Amino acid sequence: MEREVEWVEREDTGWQCKLCPQHCVWNDRSPLGLCRVRGLVEGEPGLPGYGRCVSLSIDPIEKKPLYHFLPGSQILSTGPAGCNLRCDFCQNWTISQTDDTPTRYVSPEDLADLAFREGSRGVAFTYTEPTIWFEYIADVAPLVRERGGSVVMVSNGYVNPRPLERYLEITDAWNVDLKAWTERFYKERCSGYRDPVFDNIARIGESDCHLELTFLVIPGENDDPEEWKSTASWLAENAGPKTVLHISRYFPSYRLQRPSTPVEKLRQAKEVFSEVLEYVYLGNVHFEQADTLCSSCGQVLVNRSGYRVRVSGVSDEGRCTSCGEPVPLVTDVGKG
Repeated sequence: MEREVEWVEREDTGWQCKLCPQHCVWNDRSPLGLCRVRGLVEGEPGLPGYGRCVSLSIDPIEKKPLYHFLPGSQILSTGPAGCNLRCDFCQNWTISQTDDTPTRYVSPEDLADLAFREGSRGVAFTYTEPTIWFEYIADVAPLVRERGGSVVMVSNGYVNPRPLERYLEITDAWNVDLKAWTERFYKERCSGYRDPVFDNIARIGESDCHLELTFLVIPGENDDPEEWKSTASWLAENAGPKTVLHISRYFPSYRLQRPSTPVEKLRQAKEVFSEVLEYVYLGNVHFEQADTLCSSCGQVLVNRSGYRVRVSGVSDEGRCTSCGEPVPLVTDVGKG
């Protein structure tokens, strides 16, 4: 695929990528960036991962997870074979951290066509790290949106400010994976830095894009209740108290083999975060209550039983039908 590479600059030691905070330098000794989808092709900046999809699947949008954006809908999901972080605990490491991941090339036009088959509402870029796929997403997104579809990003949030602004112009909803409160965790467990992620959460939160967050609780790593309180306060102040948070259970994976997170620890986390945030869910504990309730009167707005979803308590104006409170849901009947 002949496509101009964006966010790269020539320097003395090679070409420096400006897409994410890793700022990889591509040269003869290191032709690929950490992400493995951007780098040199025959000595010049290229996109070896352009359009190379690791998977194509129609998923419930709740699996992303997004609970307050088009609840009950289906969305075509795909992603690149790479990532710009190196998380020890990666749950998808077989497609994000290995060099021999099978891929299939899908042109932007073909992906947009696929996005509207079988009732899909658009495209979710997910599974690995979509922000490293800038040029491909920039080519796909307008084709999807001009047909009335939505573009979703499920991301670690590790992207530079200027590319993020471009992304915010062409996408509709984000779920950002918030790893931890501390810089230490990001450095030691993810080979990255904390502040760019927090800055980007704040920026997405003030944009026109819908924002939800996921927080994977790992025993002995990011499970300090005091850190949870600090995180919750920061989120309420910088992204808003109605920001949706999904708390997820860790299972041993990749290089980190700690025991799985106890369910009681997850419930404790939900209790702490719910002191400040109005919409907190336990994401991958299937027997837990997952309905969306009005934060003002408690009426059920969205009923969930597994992936069977019914929007029941939202008016055409995007308000609770019981008390009239505006609700933070993007649905077919209204936007809050």
